[in-house]
Amino acid sequence: MRGKTFKVVQWVVAVGIVVGLVAALTACTPEESGAGDVVGQGYVSGDGSVQTYDAGERRGPVAVAGTDFEGNAVDSSDWAGDVVVVNTWYASCAPCRAEAPDLVDLATSKEGVRFLGINTEDDAGAAQAFQRTFEVPYPSIEDRTGTVIAGLNGVVPLQAVPTTVVLDQEGKVAARVIGQAERSTLEALVDEVLAEAT
Repeated sequence: MRGKTFKVVQWVVAVGIVVGLVAALTACTPEESGAGDVVGQGYVSGDGSVQTYDAGERRGPVAVAGTDFEGNAVDSSDWAGDVVVVNTWYASCAPCRAEAPDLVDLATSKEGVRFLGINTEDDAGAAQAFQRTFEVPYPSIEDRTGTVIAGLNGVVPLQAVPTTVVLDQEGKVAARVIGQAERSTLEALVDEVLAEAT
């Protein structure tokens, strides 16, 4: 009996150590440390989790500016008064490819909403091929240096690719989806922000 009790105690201690390690590792997420969107840390796959922010708690305004893959200057602050959906992606990202048709559909069917991509991985050839394949009607900023993503640090951590951020009509962060954005979820988030203006 004593041997069985000792083994149970060992098992409980081992489980406690594992739980403690997991808690320690997750206690300071990239979002909390402010390092989630720092250049060079790499990206992890998100789980589709959604974070929304009440109007009085929103951070920003956020301005996303850069050059698209066609060489044109793009600045989200030019779209003040519209809801802006910002999506990080790269061509070989499976969830990015899976969500692309829904993003394109929403971009072409929603009035008062602008879409903007940020791509930190691809050269122009790969990015433009992706845009042609999915008939993407909105611009994507080329950000292989990570400057655009790093500029958002402290306002909206972008730890995973894809991440989709909804900015309200004032350019403030209203919602964020980490990982693949489901169409119905993203549409509901956009509609909610659009309704605030009425």
